[in-house]
Amino acid sequence: MSTLYLRLPSKAAADSAPDWLSLPCAYAQVLDGGAIGRQGAASLSGLSATIAGAHRVVLLLAASDVTLLRVKVPPMSAARLKAALPNLAEEQLLSDPAECALAAGGISDGLRTIAVVQRAWLDTLAGTLAGFGAQRLAALPAQLCLPYPSGPPGSVASAVNEHEAGEQGICIDLALRLSEHDGIGLAIKPVLSQAEGTDSHEPAAHEVIRTLHAVAPAAPVMLYVPQSSVQAYQDAANQAGAPGERISVLADNWPLWITGAHSVTLDLIAGMGAGSGPAPDWRAWRWPMALTAAVLVINAAALNIDWWRMKSEASLLRATMIQVYKSAYPKESVIVDPIAQTQQKIASAKHDSGLAAPDDFTTVTAAFGEAWANAMPSAGITAAPAIIALEYRERSLFVRLRPVAEAAARQIKAALAKRDLALDPAPEQSGAAVWQIRSAK
Repeated sequence: MSTLYLRLPSKAAADSAPDWLSLPCAYAQVLDGGAIGRQGAASLSGLSATIAGAHRVVLLLAASDVTLLRVKVPPMSAARLKAALPNLAEEQLLSDPAECALAAGGISDGLRTIAVVQRAWLDTLAGTLAGFGAQRLAALPAQLCLPYPSGPPGSVASAVNEHEAGEQGICIDLALRLSEHDGIGLAIKPVLSQAEGTDSHEPAAHEVIRTLHAVAPAAPVMLYVPQSSVQAYQDAANQAGAPGERISVLADNWPLWITGAHSVTLDLIAGMGAGSGPAPDWRAWRWPMALTAAVLVINAAALNIDWWRMKSEASLLRATMIQVYKSAYPKESVIVDPIAQTQQKIASAKHDSGLAAPDDFTTVTAAFGEAWANAMPSAGITAAPAIIALEYRERSLFVRLRPVAEAAARQIKAALAKRDLALDPAPEQSGAAVWQIRSAK
């Protein structure tokens, strides 16, 4: 995975070009280890494959497109701060805050830095890069990516980003970092000299030096320019009466910008809201999602097949039982539950033939009498408790008697179990204990 850094042309340069996507854009591709794999200048359309292959794309917005404000903000949560940003910055903006994207940085000296950029321009950039396949996108102010000068107080760091504009000459984006939290940007369109043999960079260099004299008339300036233009800018600084001790001309390089970008927390893409920026890249998930869908389909199909198989077996088994029941009892026309009806028929046949059923009154009463007679002496009870009443209902024998010892109840229950009967206590009636005795079969 790699990170792609892009130094974009300003909106002014893009508006003056017939096709802003064809403007050269400085880029650097940083590998996982931090080394720069590729760097150079190419159009955004020419970088489409590199953009699509990068894990993260960092835009260094032209300083002239980003306004930095220092605003006093009361303590508040991140959500409330995001909602309050348009009102906090409204008094310092010439345009409607609704037309701007705002992002807030940290607090220093009681003030918070707020970055402002035109929302339509940032939407255009984000949409274009998303169309090229950008996965994760960040947009940082270029002026804050410049190294803060370590010289005397009031020192200024500046950088030049040049763009060929055809017949219009060279468009220049000048970024200046005035302090740790403040910076500005200017878009300069120099007028080229028509003298034959004149270097096209010389007029641009003179324009930049004159601008620096106006913005920082006495402060020490560190000026970063393209490697090929170092001599032209140095000569222009000397001719303007600004020797090297005040304006130091240095060759621009990508490690400078990459190191500065790591310390910037103002991400304007995040300030656009959750609905802005590139959409999630689902291409990396297409095979896991396809595998998950296939597993779900296979499991659903297996469950349905198993359900149909079990349903067919149940239907076949019920049809077989109904057929057996009809063959045994051909006169029966209504068959709801063949198993229960068969059990009823068998019990009725046994009753008609003189055989007692396990839950008949006589069978249950006789078994209870035997268990009662045998259990009481074995429990050490000489005087058996009096039985108040016997009641037979719902194929169970209910015995109402005076309360007996727990040991006697256990003995009777064990004796009944040997005779395939179960004893369960029932709710008491008028202070008398009630036992429910039924067949355990």
